[in-house]
Amino acid sequence: MNLIDISVIAIYFLLVIGAGFWYQRRAARGLDSYFLGGKNIPWVALAVSGASSMFDVTGTMWIVTLIVLFGLKSMWHHWMWGFLMGAFFMSFMGKWVRRSGVLTGAEWMVTRFGSGAAGRTARMAYALMAVVTLAAFIGYSFEGIGKFVAVYVPWDAEVCAVAMFAVTTLYVLVGGLYSVVVTDLIQTAILTVAATLIAGVAYANIEPETLAAVEAARPQFSSVVPVWHLDAAEQELVRGTDYEAYTLFGALAIVWVLKGLVLNFGGPAQMSDFQRFLAARNARDAAKVGAAWSLFMVVRWAMAMGIALLAIQAGTKVVSDPEQFMPWVLHEMPVGLRGLIIAGLLAAFMAAFSAMVNAGASYVVRDFWQPLVAPNAGRRHLIAASYGASFALVAVGIAIGLNAASIGKIFNWIMMALGGAFAVPNVLRWYWWRINGWGYAAGTVAGLAAALAVPLVPALEPMVVSFPLICAISLFGTLVATLLTAPTEQELLLAFYRHVRPFGFWGPVRRAAGLSEDQLRDPAESPFLALLNTGLGAIAILGLYLAPMYLVGHWHREAAVWFAVAAAAAGILYFTWYRTLPPPKADERTP
Repeated sequence: MNLIDISVIAIYFLLVIGAGFWYQRRAARGLDSYFLGGKNIPWVALAVSGASSMFDVTGTMWIVTLIVLFGLKSMWHHWMWGFLMGAFFMSFMGKWVRRSGVLTGAEWMVTRFGSGAAGRTARMAYALMAVVTLAAFIGYSFEGIGKFVAVYVPWDAEVCAVAMFAVTTLYVLVGGLYSVVVTDLIQTAILTVAATLIAGVAYANIEPETLAAVEAARPQFSSVVPVWHLDAAEQELVRGTDYEAYTLFGALAIVWVLKGLVLNFGGPAQMSDFQRFLAARNARDAAKVGAAWSLFMVVRWAMAMGIALLAIQAGTKVVSDPEQFMPWVLHEMPVGLRGLIIAGLLAAFMAAFSAMVNAGASYVVRDFWQPLVAPNAGRRHLIAASYGASFALVAVGIAIGLNAASIGKIFNWIMMALGGAFAVPNVLRWYWWRINGWGYAAGTVAGLAAALAVPLVPALEPMVVSFPLICAISLFGTLVATLLTAPTEQELLLAFYRHVRPFGFWGPVRRAAGLSEDQLRDPAESPFLALLNTGLGAIAILGLYLAPMYLVGHWHREAAVWFAVAAAAAGILYFTWYRTLPPPKADERTP
């Protein structure tokens, strides 16, 4: 790279590492400050942080790969990780999480299942699942950042990944969630500028002949309508790659959508996402975090589309690994602009990595170390334990990354196997009063065992096989353990229901809760309104993602249609969602 590019990247690293040290003293006040920022972080900052932590290099490389291989119908694949999650967060899930008032998602189990043996077991099961999943995500990030950086420096991908992990671990250790959120704000600004520039460069440089050739060879490239089978041109593109199994696209799309629905109805499941809502000042702010979350990710889709079209124009045979389309295209950008773009994408990596490490360490310390090893430990001891947990997580993630075959393969396993392991218990915990701690723990552990067996049994690897099977095993374990053991104590269920106010199969608890008629008829807690707003929110988010993607590809009519759809849905949401938000509570900090 040119000296100008290197200088831009160096300045960026000095800025974010400096921010981590600046917030070291504030974060060290205690675990509440270290992991949740003292629950005094503005909702806009939390939304920016959440979006930035998902704008990672590895995931963006994978999105670009899918667009090149499958066109706009690749959007169906993103149901797998719940890409419309903001609609669920804003409508009901964000405020439910915030009302729990805990420190981690695993600690939430105690508020739902009690502090007895059943609740503690559920908490341990969730924490175990969280740590395994986050370690796998760190390994996934290792695979992606190594492939990305290796295009620009004369090192092996593994060496590049270790170097990046070392720098990022330094700044996330010292500052906790304060440094994560503050540097996320810096990173989002850089990412937005970089992504907009890439989209603009692509729009200006894509030749009409390129688009005409794509449409001629792949008539469905610009359509979001799913197909049952890939066409001949797409089958040729995926032949001999880890994406060859996508030939039966329609069947996979059904599984992806089902997985996304189960995932999103089960609450924030990316482990680090839970923190953003727990750290909100009140339930009203938590709902706003969910609404704004997706807005800050819009530029990511425009950038991914731009890079994909530039890769197609240059010829997809220039690289042997389709997952390196993105770094290869960026390598050809003008001097200076290339440095800014790479700095922005490294910012994306650091944001996602720091969120995962911070969340993973919180589970290890709060849910394993403190209750099992050092129940009377002081503040200094627990902060030191957090440092140790972070180092351990990074080490395990590196080991996983060194054994990963590809970005797509490890991500599919995380989402469809590990994700299926706890999807069913996660849903039932919110909507069915009868599930108890033993049922949750049994379903999660049974699902985890099945997920870990998938890489060892080739016949189970196809997603259409592994996901339904793992869900069935998890559901069986949940139901058997729940029905063979006593229900959760009624007083605990009543306290949970009165405070969180979930909807679903809560009939006996709702009747015993003694809520007033005004409380029962509160529109802000209406299941019908929550589901309506979820649907409207999903339409608005999808429209905001697709409109700039079509615009970059010069499909102006489609861009206008999707923008109009998003605007119409947002207009209705003003009346059905914004005007029914819960007021701030007197016992919670307000802006």
